[in-house]
Amino acid sequence: QVQLVESGGGLVQAGGSLRLSCTASGRIFSINTMGWYRQAPGKQRELVAIITSGGGATNYAYSIKGRFTISRDNAKNTVYLQMNSLKPEDTGVYYCYADRVSAGGGFVSAVWGQGTQVTVSS
Repeated sequence: QVQLVESGGGLVQAGGSLRLSCTASGRIFSINTMGWYRQAPGKQRELVAIITSGGGATNYAYSIKGRFTISRDNAKNTVYLQMNSLKPEDTGVYYCYADRVSAGGGFVSAVWGQGTQVTVSS
């Protein structure tokens, strides 16, 4: 099993910054891609950013490009999301995500953290 624990959410004014962290524990050798999703009130969960196991490839939602940066420290089993120039529409619950893969590289399951609230006031 893999467990993901997020931290770093909170309340910030528009234009401010926050840094989210997500630390994995358990069978971490099975983790491949990690990332962040978010869910605003009344809306579906959406991709924010993902990063491959080696950190060599990233993908971002169009709405946050140029403002958010995802990074990964495999030595600490942690993925980060640096969020700058925050907007009220960035408000939501942010969930950490990880792919578990088999020894052969095949997808096994998705793992989710419990979520951390980010609120951006105008």
